[in-house]
Amino acid sequence: MIVTLTCNPALDKTIELESALVPGAVQRAESSHLQAAGKGVNVTRAITASGGQSLALLPGDAADPLVMALAADQLPHRALPIAAPLRTNITLVDRQGTTTKINEPGPVLGAATLAQLELLIIQELAATRATWLVLAGSLPPGVPEDYYATLTARLRERLGSSCPKIAVDTSGAPLRQLFAHGPQHVPDLLKPNGEELAELAGSTLTEEELEASPQLTARTSATLLERGAGAVLATLGAAGAVLSTPDGAWHGIHDPVTVRSTVGAGDSSLAGYLLADTAGADPAQKLRLAIAYGTAAASLPGSTIPTRHDLRTDAVAVTDLTPRQGSQP
Repeated sequence: MIVTLTCNPALDKTIELESALVPGAVQRAESSHLQAAGKGVNVTRAITASGGQSLALLPGDAADPLVMALAADQLPHRALPIAAPLRTNITLVDRQGTTTKINEPGPVLGAATLAQLELLIIQELAATRATWLVLAGSLPPGVPEDYYATLTARLRERLGSSCPKIAVDTSGAPLRQLFAHGPQHVPDLLKPNGEELAELAGSTLTEEELEASPQLTARTSATLLERGAGAVLATLGAAGAVLSTPDGAWHGIHDPVTVRSTVGAGDSSLAGYLLADTAGADPAQKLRLAIAYGTAAASLPGSTIPTRHDLRTDAVAVTDLTPRQGSQP
């Protein structure tokens, strides 16, 4: 079982435009789609769509349109009532696959609500005997920037050996704060994109440089392993992804596809990795499935989440980046 936490879920409205977005112009939409989402919710949706077991945890009242949509979709979830409406995000996608997002801030979550949310997490981890907990997405107003770091440490302290492995997919200050405390606050898996990895490195590296060099991405990820991360899955868009662990590093890339929407692609990549991990796959296969899921999501319209039937794992080439004894320098 894989449990996900989405602190700041959203009703995602995706609008596909007939032409490129022009600020200030009146434009026509080819189609639009509304879906209950948020990064953790998307991960649960991708896992369950492929026959895996996952449960989405989130704040939200039973009568909130987002929570009602989850129930209508029969997506496994538990929602903590907060007596406040959840947010709506708007995504504009043109025919070239260029994505423009407009995200609302979300409801304020105070200390009492966060304490109740932590209790819900502990209860569901115990009830489901989860092997992974995914902490994903932005934090809404009122939530401390170090919430994911603090929650990771608190769960490990309270649950001990029964604590599942923890994956974090976030950005900005909540991502940086994971490394602002001790190793107990650092997750078992990080899933940054190129921009986020460059930011974590704290250097002059750019997203473009990382995407151009899998070796540089692996070396940069290795610095996070040295700081306590269990593994780093760095997604690099069309340049594929790099998986770095204490045992080595691998780069994978998919044959070119026509990108229709990048909405949910990173979440699908994380879902693919976790599905492979729970099946006992080796690192190369975890990376292959992560890339296959992410690429399939990017080739589908709007916020469509892929299933196993959409995958082309044979189109993913994986290369071992780890220097081996006796290999040429």
